Amino acid sequence: MAVPSHRRSLRKRRSLAVSAAVVAAGVGAGVFVMNANADAVDLYHQTLAAKDGWAASGTGTTGGAKAGSAHTFTVSTRAQLVKALGSASDTTPRIIKIKGTIDANTDDSGKKLTCADYAAGTGYSLSAYLKAYDPATYGRSKLPSGTQEKARAAAQQRQAKQVEFKVPANTTVVGVPGTNAGITGGNLQVKSVDNVIIRNLAFSATQDCFPQWDPTDGDKGNWNSQYDAVTLRGATHVWADHNTFTDAPGLDRNDATYYGRQYQIHDGDLDITNGSDLVTVECNRFTDHDKTMLIGSSDKDSTGKLRVSVHHNVWQGIVQRAPLARIGQIHVYNNFYDTTTVDGYAPLYSINSRAKAQVVAQDNFWKVPAGGKVAGLLSGDGTGSVAGSGNLVNGTLTDLVAAYNASNSKKIKTTVNWTPTLTAGLETSAKNLPTELAGTTGAGVLK
Repeated sequence: MAVPSHRRSLRKRRSLAVSAAVVAAGVGAGVFVMNANADAVDLYHQTLAAKDGWAASGTGTTGGAKAGSAHTFTVSTRAQLVKALGSASDTTPRIIKIKGTIDANTDDSGKKLTCADYAAGTGYSLSAYLKAYDPATYGRSKLPSGTQEKARAAAQQRQAKQVEFKVPANTTVVGVPGTNAGITGGNLQVKSVDNVIIRNLAFSATQDCFPQWDPTDGDKGNWNSQYDAVTLRGATHVWADHNTFTDAPGLDRNDATYYGRQYQIHDGDLDITNGSDLVTVECNRFTDHDKTMLIGSSDKDSTGKLRVSVHHNVWQGIVQRAPLARIGQIHVYNNFYDTTTVDGYAPLYSINSRAKAQVVAQDNFWKVPAGGKVAGLLSGDGTGSVAGSGNLVNGTLTDLVAAYNASNSKKIKTTVNWTPTLTAGLETSAKNLPTELAGTTGAGVLK
C-alpha cells in the first residue's frame, strides 16, 4: 500500500484542528481561510494536532486559541508588535497576526536605526576595540575587560532593547497569508513560559552589531554574537511551524576578518536551551546559516527535559547544528538535507549527538554532492546516541552511524533509552521528500 504524502497528512491534521478552533474562537472571531486542498482553516486559532511530536504531549499546544477579541491583534510595525506582546508575565491568551515584514531595528516612529545609533554615547568604536584587544599585545589567556569592553556591552544592550521581543505564555504569533509576513533583524524570545505557537513567518538578517572577541574560544579564538531569530529558554509546549530562517541579505561570506577570525554577526536560527521541553519544529525552511539549531545550552543542561521533535523541515545551505543535540530525547524524522554548498555556506555536519543525547533519526533524505562524505553527515563527542532507520543518501538506504564510526575514534552509540510514540504524519519512506517538501515548507505556504 502506498504511503500517504505529508501534504495529505497535513490536510488531515488541519481538518481535525478546525472544529476545535471554531469552538475556541466563537462566532465571528478570526477570519477563515482556505488552504490549497480547499479545507476551511482558521489559521489564527488552529492548534497542534494530537500526537504531532513532543509538543502534543500532556496538555498539548494551543497557543492563543482561546483569545477574545480584546487580545487579538494585527500588527505591521515594531511598536505595534511590542504593544501586542504586552508583559511577558501576562498569561492571558492572545493572538498576534503579523502583516508584512517588521523591521526590529526601528524606533517607535518607524525610523531606521543603525549600529552607529546604538553605539552613540557609549564610547565604543570597533577600531578602538580592535586596538585594545589585539592578541599580539593583549594576549590570548583572558576575556576582554576594561573601557572598550564595557562600552561594547553597553552598545549591545541598547540594541537588545530594540530587537528582543519577549513572547508571553498562551500566545500564537502567526503571519498573515499573502503579506510576506516576517521579522527582519529581530529576536523572538520564548523564555520560561508555556504554550506558544509561532507560524508562517520569515525570519531574516538577525544580526549583532557588537560581537565579543573571545581569545579563549578554540585554538585561535572566535567572535561570538547574540540574538537567535527565535530563542527558547526554559520554554515548554512550543510549536514552530512553516517558518523560514535565513541570514540573507547579510551573508557570512560578506563578513570582515579580524585577528584572523571571521567577525561573526549571526548566532542561531532556532535555539532550544536552558531546560526547554516538549517542542515540535515542523515544516520550516532553514537556509544560508551556520549554527542553525542548538538543543541544550551546555553539557550540563536539564536532565529529563529537552524533548524535541524535528520533522518535515528543509535544510539547505546549512553549515552545522541541524540540530546539535544534548541530553534530551530528540526525534528527527522526514527531513530533507541538501548538503550542497550554497552562498558560501559549506557543510560541516548535519546532526550532532553529544552529552548523552538520545536521538532517533528516522526516514530522512540527504542530498550529497559528488565528492561529499557520508561519514561527515553526523558528529558527536562519544557519549551521544543516534538510532533509527530508513535514512536515504541520494536515494540509497544508508547506515549513517556506521559510516561515521568507521572514520572517527569517538563513536556514536546506536541504542537509545526511549521509543517515539508521538509521530503523527510520519512517512515510512523518505524517497519523495525532496520534491514533496519543496512546496510544503516555509513561510507563505499556509493559506
